[in-house]
Amino acid sequence: MVLLKNIHQAREQISDTIHQTPILTSTQFSKSCGNQMFFKAEHLQRTGSFKIRGAANRVKEALEEGATYITTASSGNHGQAVSYIANKLGVPATIVVPEDANKSKTNAIKAYNGKMEVCGTTSAERLPRARVLATEHNGTYIPPYDDPFIIAGQGTVGLEILDQIEDVDCVVVPIGGGGLISGILTAIKETKPNVTVIGVEPETANDTVLSLEKGQITSIPATNTIADGLRASHPGEVTFPIVQKYLDQIVTVSDEEIRRAQFLVLERMKQLIEPSSAVTVAAAMNDKLGIRDKNVVGVLSGGNVDIRNTAMFSQG
Repeated sequence: MVLLKNIHQAREQISDTIHQTPILTSTQFSKSCGNQMFFKAEHLQRTGSFKIRGAANRVKEALEEGATYITTASSGNHGQAVSYIANKLGVPATIVVPEDANKSKTNAIKAYNGKMEVCGTTSAERLPRARVLATEHNGTYIPPYDDPFIIAGQGTVGLEILDQIEDVDCVVVPIGGGGLISGILTAIKETKPNVTVIGVEPETANDTVLSLEKGQITSIPATNTIADGLRASHPGEVTFPIVQKYLDQIVTVSDEEIRRAQFLVLERMKQLIEPSSAVTVAAAMNDKLGIRDKNVVGVLSGGNVDIRNTAMFSQG
């Protein structure tokens, strides 16, 4: 299990790389959601998502261990983050991406001097390929979420939320492979255990919902949810026990609910977020949280959107 002290250590380790992102508010969203809504703006983070936190922590650890070559597998945001920090630290990196990867994310990987290899459409296909590349080049594989250093880095989001909002009642977090939520859970539950943490998955990417119901890691078939950063086929072996231990509640939202939430954040708050971020807003907007008159923080996990895909801004 990742400990609170590991997250504090990560905070020190990555302080020269990340931004402390702001908390945004919206009177309109607060009124429509029946709670005082706050939004942790990780879409304004360096490389456009929270992923740089865990990537910086893990890559720095790898370099301290003598790594001279880095690989990872990613649908986009983690790949961007690894490319960025590897380039900054002067070590080559190869990112294995899916065939249907978001164009804006792959363009960013290239801009950060990451080498790219395309492999399949699922994490079950690209993760083994990234490990093989690491072996072939005597390099180090950086997992996208299932790693203690990754989790500790992502947990710094939770520490910042507690620093920025003293009387927070509930934090709502997207769930893909579980790196972000397991880090936030550890940070919050080991600091202020009375704060409720709710996870959100797309309806068609509900592997954590099923795993919690069955009490064991459960895989799902490939999904084409518009929340491309949440398409993990199963929770991680490191992340899942943390989720089992600490998570208060988990809910799901439809692609249409995600699309509408994303559109309304752009229209009303003038913030461009990606669908994976919008799941937390969708859950609050559609009364999935089951709470009223509380201080609620929705984590906006990223903002790397292919702006040429205007269909995602349709109200449906």
